[in-house]
Amino acid sequence: MSDVSTVAFSVFLFLFLLVTVLGFAAARWRRAQALDNLDEWGLGGRGFGTFIAWFLLGGDLYTAYTFIAVPALLYAGSAIGFFAVPYTVVVYPLIFLFLPRLWSVSHRHGYVTPADFVQGRYDSRPLATAVALTGILATMPYIALQLVGIEVVLQVMGIGSEESSWLVNHLPLFIAFAVLAAYTYSSGLRAPALIAFVKDALIYVVILVAVIYLPTQLGGWEAIFAKATDSFASFNADNADAIAAGTAAPQAAIPGPLAHWAYASLALGSALALFMYPHSVTAVLSTRERSVIRRNAALLPAYSFLLGLLALLGFVAIAAGVQVTNAQQAVPQLFENEFPDWFAGVAFAAIVIGALVPAAIMSIAAANLWTRNIYKAFLNRDATHAQEARQSKVASLLVKFGALAFVLFVTTQYALDLQLLGGVWILQTFPAIVIGLYTRWCHRWALFAGWAVGMAYGTLVAYQNPKVGQPGTHFGSPLNEFPFTDTLVYIGLTAVLLNLVVMAVLTAVLRAMKVDEGVDHTRPDDYAADLGDERVEAELDPFETPAH
Repeated sequence: MSDVSTVAFSVFLFLFLLVTVLGFAAARWRRAQALDNLDEWGLGGRGFGTFIAWFLLGGDLYTAYTFIAVPALLYAGSAIGFFAVPYTVVVYPLIFLFLPRLWSVSHRHGYVTPADFVQGRYDSRPLATAVALTGILATMPYIALQLVGIEVVLQVMGIGSEESSWLVNHLPLFIAFAVLAAYTYSSGLRAPALIAFVKDALIYVVILVAVIYLPTQLGGWEAIFAKATDSFASFNADNADAIAAGTAAPQAAIPGPLAHWAYASLALGSALALFMYPHSVTAVLSTRERSVIRRNAALLPAYSFLLGLLALLGFVAIAAGVQVTNAQQAVPQLFENEFPDWFAGVAFAAIVIGALVPAAIMSIAAANLWTRNIYKAFLNRDATHAQEARQSKVASLLVKFGALAFVLFVTTQYALDLQLLGGVWILQTFPAIVIGLYTRWCHRWALFAGWAVGMAYGTLVAYQNPKVGQPGTHFGSPLNEFPFTDTLVYIGLTAVLLNLVVMAVLTAVLRAMKVDEGVDHTRPDDYAADLGDERVEAELDPFETPAH
């Protein structure tokens, strides 16, 4: 640790300790009579208003890995690196339409997870279990990538070295997640909700300062774009033979005609998948009323603007001459090189805290799925509210430390591969959840079959995709040729289209055969219920059994 700046580390440590105190203090913030139930521990009492929800959703969706990976794509010359910006713009009109309906039916029936809704709507335990397991599987590598973001920052700060022991190198990561586990266990969703204020404030300050200050030191944005373009052109010229042979990928700032469908389908598929993730639904269900969701759908594009500015730092790193072997280190190294030590400490803290907030929410969401849709559904059907809360608390610890073990003992590339698959997987729950919010025409067994086909197809195609220049490898790209064409599209979108075709055909067949469809426990007016309506209170009584 001899290369660690004392000033940068001191600022970093102060801000980390600040959010630790806030995490434990959150147990007393908006204090409930008890946190021994999922409505209070796992959903913050379902009482968050627009202001809190804006920070919570922003902290949940715009993760530390996002702030590292998106500019890293541009630094590495990925022509589709900007896809995250349009997809976060596209997603908000979509959620404006369907998430208020999910909020209403969930609030009226006491649903805690999307799988709870699927169970109530279709009366199908296999389908609800499939949705729950998919959510857990897709969330685990997402949590692991937050740890990857923390590791990248620690490496750039100079904490640990090749000469240090394995334990010394990873001790800071152990400490960070032990603290995260402790205050999440103690305070539940209130902890990341409170910490999100600090996280988002730091991120906004750091990015806005960077995009204003750095261009003044590097000749302005025109010079930055010119240097980035020249760098890509130089790479392409030096590697022309490898590019022609398909053993290297060309670099570019803007996707060419052949990549247009790849870019568009990746953005659309990612937008459809984002709010299928259980942590996104958890943040939404914690809000106080329907209008909070719609107001946030209008306000959250401010984060998309911030993300666009952040992405440009990949070009800034090129113009500043940042040299790293791992593109994910580009932005942290840029701050290390170009800013005073104290501001670099602020930037490093912002990224690390930006990992703790979503990791906490993700672990809570995965734990809620385990408790409601595995433990209560199969192991203890008569579980009390207190037993449910205990299960979620313990499960959240196991999820976090499982992700920690994954990062420590498995290669980072494998975590990236599984995150690619996570997006493909979670998109296969879209038909059961979103279509179910509008109609019950889809047969429950047809939805299950569509999910299974989509999961199998998406996993197989992703597995068969080799990395550029590495024949025989797997999970090399989220893109593949659309069946019977040579057009590259997002694998997840192709898989969900196949899912929908299977579902529609089988629904028609099963309905014609009059196969039992189960009992719908919801009513049409459930999907428009709002605060003040029957059985919709400002904060649900966690000890009252929900009516169906």
